[in-house]
Amino acid sequence: MTRWRVAAVDLGASSGRVMVGQVGPDELELTEVHRFWNGPVRVGGTLYWDILHLYRETLAGLTKAAATGPLDGIGIDSWAVDYGLLDAKGNLLGNPVHYRDERTTGVMERVLQQISADDLYAVTGLQQLPFNTIYQLAAEQRLDQAETLLMIPDLLGYWLTGILGAEATNASTTQLYDVRERDWSTTLAERVGVPRGLFPPIRQPGQVIGPLLTEVAGEAGLDPATPVIAVGSHDTASSVVAVPAVDDRFAYISSGTWSLVGLELDEPVLSTDAQQANFTNEGGVDGRIRFLRNVMGLWILQECLREWGFGADELPHVLAEAAAAPAYGVLIDPDDPSFLAPGNMVARIGEYCVWSGQEAPASRGALVRCVLESLALAYRRTLRLAQKITGREVDVVQVIGGGSQNELLCQLTANACGLPVLAGPVEASALGNVLVQARALGAPLPDLTAMRALVRATHELRRYEPQGKPADWDAAESRVFGGSS
Repeated sequence: MTRWRVAAVDLGASSGRVMVGQVGPDELELTEVHRFWNGPVRVGGTLYWDILHLYRETLAGLTKAAATGPLDGIGIDSWAVDYGLLDAKGNLLGNPVHYRDERTTGVMERVLQQISADDLYAVTGLQQLPFNTIYQLAAEQRLDQAETLLMIPDLLGYWLTGILGAEATNASTTQLYDVRERDWSTTLAERVGVPRGLFPPIRQPGQVIGPLLTEVAGEAGLDPATPVIAVGSHDTASSVVAVPAVDDRFAYISSGTWSLVGLELDEPVLSTDAQQANFTNEGGVDGRIRFLRNVMGLWILQECLREWGFGADELPHVLAEAAAAPAYGVLIDPDDPSFLAPGNMVARIGEYCVWSGQEAPASRGALVRCVLESLALAYRRTLRLAQKITGREVDVVQVIGGGSQNELLCQLTANACGLPVLAGPVEASALGNVLVQARALGAPLPDLTAMRALVRATHELRRYEPQGKPADWDAAESRVFGGSS
């Protein structure tokens, strides 16, 4: 076979899509066949994911994909940290709880009294975030009924195939995974009261999970022999596969609801400096390490747009207003915990400004510019810290994902970082998903270098050169973070 045709199920924190990917010699094409909403549902004071909606829409997308021609494989990627619990019969114990739910309030502090942050970092190398899976499990009320924990892509894969397992890149985000041994840390689990038997065996990106269940294949109109293939099931792991880099002197920003900002390394960095700077070491495809920090990302802007009742069509007008607003007028720390929860984002930005001795943004354009400049500052600070800690110098910042379409943010990022920005591809996570599947099926893509070369050859990128005065960004960073990085 010289051409492979696969379906990529790509679930983000605000939307999902099913893409058909075609891979061949000098060919890498994506066609979107189904897109659907995803978001939290609050019931009885708890914020949930509507996982049955996601499964139904996944099947709807696969049905549409099958209608366009036979599929050689199916792969699923999604956001990290959240999970479903199965009982002894394999039944789901309720909807997965959303990572933005308030049940983890104060839990991280309580767990860190049982096991030190130093011990946690030495094993997992993970950034301390209050919604990490370890803290969600410490707040979990259903553990006594649970037999198996499955991360979101593994849960959907189980429903498609009937086969249990845990893909490595998503497992590595739980803070219950030994980043050096590349396996679950059952010792850590037991120390926080999580049964060691809860975790299924680890599988690697590119491993075939199994064929479709007969009833699933029949419903979707697919051949029952169609394999479901483990990809980099954390969407950022798939995104980084599709970074169109020519060598290892790059930094990446996977820009969407969250921004994942960092470097690709061969080994984890578990130094005191890395821990104190709150960097994470997450698993990547082909055993790579994603050395990064989570930055709040476009979530803040998305919440403002939702509050204003604006859809995607209004975004260009809002960005034009922001481009015309004065530079460095109002600045925030986008990672402040006050911006984590949904709702009332405009008011919370104003409250933060007053708290920090600034006036609230005077216009919609000023507010949006505040958000984007503040993100660019957070990117600058994170990338400079990453280079300092690892000793790795970079020549270019690769911005991938939906945020690569935001021209103002990309230019501000180039200005702030003092480095050229290459923006694209937009659908990086789906592309990485497709590439890993194609290789598993026999495509001549032996390594990440070959995969990235194919992305460069088939996708247009936009380059942004740094503009403005570095001293202005130094002063802006000092205002927000109390000193330059």
